[in-house]
Amino acid sequence: MNRRNLPRSSTRLLAGVVAALSATALATAGASAAPNPIDGPAPVPRLELERYLGTWRQLAAIPQYFNLACARDTQANYSLDPAGNIAVRNTCTTWAGTQNEINGTATVNDRETGAQLHVSFPSVPTQDRLDGPTNYIVTALGPDYSWAVVTDPSRISGFVLARAASLDAAAWQQVRASITAAGQNPCVYLTSPTTGGESRIVPLCAG
Repeated sequence: MNRRNLPRSSTRLLAGVVAALSATALATAGASAAPNPIDGPAPVPRLELERYLGTWRQLAAIPQYFNLACARDTQANYSLDPAGNIAVRNTCTTWAGTQNEINGTATVNDRETGAQLHVSFPSVPTQDRLDGPTNYIVTALGPDYSWAVVTDPSRISGFVLARAASLDAAAWQQVRASITAAGQNPCVYLTSPTTGGESRIVPLCAG
């Protein structure tokens, strides 16, 4: 997401809040958050692209600078474009109550599993190339494609996506286990406020 709709003072304030929450989460995570630096997160054995297309809601994420403007209802929509790639449309509601949107393209880098992709956004520096290294790995999926855990080779980013605005306790247990299996710690993920779902921003391990 970009942050053109967020006043600079609000961005600084929000960045401080996110930093404080992230520091708390990292302190809670402790030594168990250290993954093997050699092995990257494993993709799911097979991603069925047709089932993965459509709208996903972000229910939790590792805080990133590009979505500081997003207050709630962060979503990603995936569809096939005329070239056979994946058209990406990310939206959210800002702290000012306005709508933020950014569009990009995803290309599959791993034909064996289909679960490792390169996502590019024309307006974002360092992410404006259509082809490039993998920066989007689907590392876990609900058996019915109702939720997904996405990260990158370095594990710097992380997103919990779902079709619905909320997940039940059993699904959240699977999500947390999947995050741990990917070499991350649920405590570094913060919940994303979603209409009809979670309204707080708290470490995922606190839920």
